[in-house]
Amino acid sequence: MAATRYRRFLKRCEEWPKDESKKGRDLGTFLRQRVASVFREGENTQISDPEKCDQMYESLARINSNVYKEKFPGAKDTSFTGVTVEECRILLATGNTDEEKKGLWKTLMERFCSKPEDGTPEKAEK
Repeated sequence: MAATRYRRFLKRCEEWPKDESKKGRDLGTFLRQRVASVFREGENTQISDPEKCDQMYESLARINSNVYKEKFPGAKDTSFTGVTVEECRILLATGNTDEEKKGLWKTLMERFCSKPEDGTPEKAEK
């Protein structure tokens, strides 16, 4: 049964996308490394907690197939900040220039830290 689990994890790793813009921080790369460390002996690895292993696999499968994105679709492709998916990628990418990131951060800070037009400070609602 360990061989089957190992093959399932390998297949899931092959399907998991790699994001080259997040070198050293990519989830796909992390998962591949984690599977390699857990299954050190490949198909001959003894699994101490098969149930937990199966639960982990099923969780990864749900994330990879966007089960929750499809089950709970958002009204827009932005968050409450108004930042688009592409803008988030730029902010989180490893190789982008500081100027690109500073520009987006400045825009966000202005959006959320600006004072009202009349110059009075905003008060938190109770």
